[in-house]
Amino acid sequence: MSPNIFDDANGLPRVGLTEPTGSSAEVLLYGGQVVSWKNERREELLFMGSKAIWKPPKAIRGGIPVCFPQFGNLGSLEQHGFARNKMWSLDSDPSPLPPAKNQSSVDLILKSTEEDLKTWPRSFELRLRISLSAGKLILIPRVRNTDNKPLSFMFALRNYLSVSDISEVRVEGLETLDYFDNLMRRERFTEQADAITFDGEIDRVYLTSPAKIAIIDHEKKRTIVLRKNGMPDSGVWNPWDKKARALPDLRDEDYKTMLCVDSAAIENSIVLKPFEEWTGYQELSTVSSSYCSGQLDPRKVLQGIH
Repeated sequence: MSPNIFDDANGLPRVGLTEPTGSSAEVLLYGGQVVSWKNERREELLFMGSKAIWKPPKAIRGGIPVCFPQFGNLGSLEQHGFARNKMWSLDSDPSPLPPAKNQSSVDLILKSTEEDLKTWPRSFELRLRISLSAGKLILIPRVRNTDNKPLSFMFALRNYLSVSDISEVRVEGLETLDYFDNLMRRERFTEQADAITFDGEIDRVYLTSPAKIAIIDHEKKRTIVLRKNGMPDSGVWNPWDKKARALPDLRDEDYKTMLCVDSAAIENSIVLKPFEEWTGYQELSTVSSSYCSGQLDPRKVLQGIH
């Protein structure tokens, strides 16, 4: 059984993933971007702006954009690189991974084109496996250097998470870490708080973050756990009200129901020798909580005790 491919209302090809307990995901070939992840109760777990622009070559705000080969404006290319603005293809040979032969996973590939080589003269293959299982969404990105010279790049999976109310959300696992503050010209600070809570615009990159981060939504009584490997940094972003009003693809109030927590390799670029391959790993999972607000012990979540 191969995945279900269909054209959406905007004429963009999508892959629909399903699994036996009833959860689902949808992936655009444009950008290789996950644009929906619903749990078995059909609740959307990712944020997608109602004003998102679904017209290539515009980037689509929401879901899980792939940032490659640069993050933000840290380079000479367009914001967050070009991978999220390209049409990807289904990958029939994801070796060394076995081919995905079910309706709960898909393999995508983006190869460098003559056009790309004009703006970024590097030859590469970028692969992405997206797998859905009960309560989990796994993304495995891989980059192969198909050039005869070293390849250096940044990489990030920008996770737009759907939250009930940003002022009721806390992020555990990033305390005591150093971070670059993009609102302060990338000045470096150390996180002093026990957990990250939100009362204004935030745009940071936390450095050498742990393999597990918990995003605790008190109002929804739900925690999303982010596990990652090969991507040592974590971006955290929310535009707050003023910036949201200035962004054409966000409604004024959208900032209240979204939070970006990224898996990333930003501070130190990944460097590949000719024909070498890098593999990353990201797993998003949900932990339901019957606790009242403020009584969920995030340390138990981070230690895997549910």
